[in-house]
Amino acid sequence: MSEINPYMMVGERLCMDFINTVSWRESTEKRRDWFTSYAKLVDWSVHAEVLTAQQAQHLLVEAGENPSQEAETLKQAIELREVMYRMFKSISKKSSMDEQDLARFNESVRTFYRSLQVIQDEDQFTLEFKQTEKDLDTMLPPILQSAVDLLVSKNELERVKQCEGDPCGWLFFDTSRNKSRRWCSMADCGNRAKVRRFYQKEK
Repeated sequence: MSEINPYMMVGERLCMDFINTVSWRESTEKRRDWFTSYAKLVDWSVHAEVLTAQQAQHLLVEAGENPSQEAETLKQAIELREVMYRMFKSISKKSSMDEQDLARFNESVRTFYRSLQVIQDEDQFTLEFKQTEKDLDTMLPPILQSAVDLLVSKNELERVKQCEGDPCGWLFFDTSRNKSRRWCSMADCGNRAKVRRFYQKEK
């Protein structure tokens, strides 16, 4: 995947885009984590429309006043991301999921679902995660919910795939009609594979 746009969103699901915040996942030399700071996590969350700019500003102020909590939240976000990556990668490969990863994921579910409430807006009711501006991890529940929704879907998991570009490693939800998508992006890994095939043919 290209690093020209550091916030390339090609996963088609929020949880997939969150997982894809590591460039060249399966490369020991090129691998780059986007979340090098809590501020980067917040910035990505605004881009992903999980947070508003106003929420982001409040969170950064709060984080500046609580550096230990800031560091813990960043660590928590990265750990959740890596657990989700391994879980959905195993699904894409149709292999057995690590029981410890599922257990860790369920710990996050139990933690964040404590803040889930039924909210009334006139004559309508919705489920929302009720958190305050002081909760530095407020961007994580919606991401977790996206993963839960996908995991419990009946016929959707077969659309979870991993980019065939080596060593990209990005995951995506295949929305194509015939489930034929192979790349994180045709303009990136897809084009790179096309050039490689052309070169080999010419050779």
